[in-house]
Amino acid sequence: MMSNKLIANQINSELKQLNAKRNLMIGGNELSDTHMSSIDTDHLKDHMDDQIDSDKDDTNDDSETDSQSGSDGEESSDIDEEECDRRKDEYMVEITDLEKQFLALKDQLYVERLSQVEHKLEEVRAGRAAEYLQPLEELQENMRVRTEVAGIVSQLKLTNIKCQFEAEKLANQQNFESEKQLLKDSIRQDVEEKLRRLEEDRNSIDSDIWSESAFSKKKKRYGSSGAGYGYDMTIRDSISFQDRRRKPVTVSGPYIVYMLKDSDIMEDWNVIRRALKSVSSSYL
Repeated sequence: MMSNKLIANQINSELKQLNAKRNLMIGGNELSDTHMSSIDTDHLKDHMDDQIDSDKDDTNDDSETDSQSGSDGEESSDIDEEECDRRKDEYMVEITDLEKQFLALKDQLYVERLSQVEHKLEEVRAGRAAEYLQPLEELQENMRVRTEVAGIVSQLKLTNIKCQFEAEKLANQQNFESEKQLLKDSIRQDVEEKLRRLEEDRNSIDSDIWSESAFSKKKKRYGSSGAGYGYDMTIRDSISFQDRRRKPVTVSGPYIVYMLKDSDIMEDWNVIRRALKSVSSSYL
């Protein structure tokens, strides 16, 4: 009788463990597939068979001890074997039921996980997933910072280019003014030099004309009645006067060696006047 109670207690404990595992499987939708697959039904079957065999051995041992007390013990051992076989069949049915429940829960968990993954994929495609929004926000922040830095660098480069342009413009303007002033000075010097030469030529021509006019006057005065006035124009005086007339006038600086015609002088004088007018207008 003690062996029957032990077997009943062990069976009840096994049933409690199986019920606990089944409840855990039913309420474990949040468990992963690896955790659900950790329940090895074959191992459970082997464990149940070993437990039943050990119960049989204990029953046989108890029956042997009870057989010494009488024939009632042998009849009880036969009943215990039948009870064990019946319990074994019940356990197998329960294990089969648990396997079916496990497979059903596994399929249900797969479907739920698949739906969760599809839902997450839709959120990612729609741009609502947290796993997508956080990196996207970081990328947008980096883009904003880089865009701001690029704008500042571009502005600085543009300012530098403007400064270089203004510097080159100022340098060119100063160079232009300097070259312009040098050109004005050169033209002024040329014109002044031409004017000085013309003035020297004019003075030389005036001196020659004055000498010639003085000689002609003297000749008119003493030519016809030179003897009456005590003055006789000799050939020597005429030759000496002609030599004196041909003697060039000594002037400082360059002068015109060859005599020019009046038309050439007037043409040069008009050119000089036009040049002076243009120079004076440019100064103004």
